[in-house]
Amino acid sequence: MTNITLSIDDEVYKKMRKYSEVKWSEFVRKCVQKRIEEFESIEKSPNKDSIFTMFASENVLKKDWDNELDRRWDNV
Repeated sequence: MTNITLSIDDEVYKKMRKYSEVKWSEFVRKCVQKRIEEFESIEKSPNKDSIFTMFASENVLKKDWDNELDRRWDNV
């Protein structure tokens, strides 16, 4: 298995430390895997170029990554 380095804001890191029972590496690993599966599914689409362009849009990424499910973790 390959290791990567991930930068996290100090405030987020402090909050993460409060919940040491959470396996954060596993959580991030699953999020990355889910996104890859979504991209692979898109690659099969005849409109894949326009879809990837949409994904690259900063506003779309913010909307996609900063959603209600993500905000649930703010209070965990």
